[in-house]
Amino acid sequence: MTINIVIKQKLAYICPMKELTKAEEQVMQYVWKLEKAFLKDIVEQFPEPKPAYTTISTVVRVLVRKEYLKFDSFGKIRQYYAAVTKEVYFRRHMKEVIGSFFSGSSSKFALFFANNEDLNLTELEEMKLLLEDKIEKLKGQND
Repeated sequence: MTINIVIKQKLAYICPMKELTKAEEQVMQYVWKLEKAFLKDIVEQFPEPKPAYTTISTVVRVLVRKEYLKFDSFGKIRQYYAAVTKEVYFRRHMKEVIGSFFSGSSSKFALFFANNEDLNLTELEEMKLLLEDKIEKLKGQND
C-alpha cells in the first residue's frame, strides 16, 4: 500500500493513496495533458464512441473525492486540474508494482524488464549510460 502525506489544518497525517480504476486513470491522463479543463474539454478527449457525459462526470467527481483532482468554480461551472502530478502518480504506481511483483527489488524489476522486452542494442546502451550516471551521482553524494 502506498502512503502519501496530506496537510489539513496545519497538521500532517498519513493516509493510504487510493488506487485508480482504468476509467479514472484515463480521465487523469487527459487532465494531465490539458493541465486545466472543464468537463466538456475532458469529454472531447475521448475517442468515438464517447462515453456518456454523465459517466465522465461521475468519474471526475470520484477523482475529486479521492483527491486526485481539484477545481476552480466559475458560477456553476468547474475547471478541473490535477492535484497529483503524472510523475508522482507514476512513481507511486511503479513502487507498488515493484513491491508486489519483485519483492521490492528495483534490480529484479530492471533485470526482468531487460530480459523480457524487445530492447535493441541502442536502447540497452542508453539504459547503461543512465545507470552509470546515476551511480556517479550517488558516489558523489557519499564523498
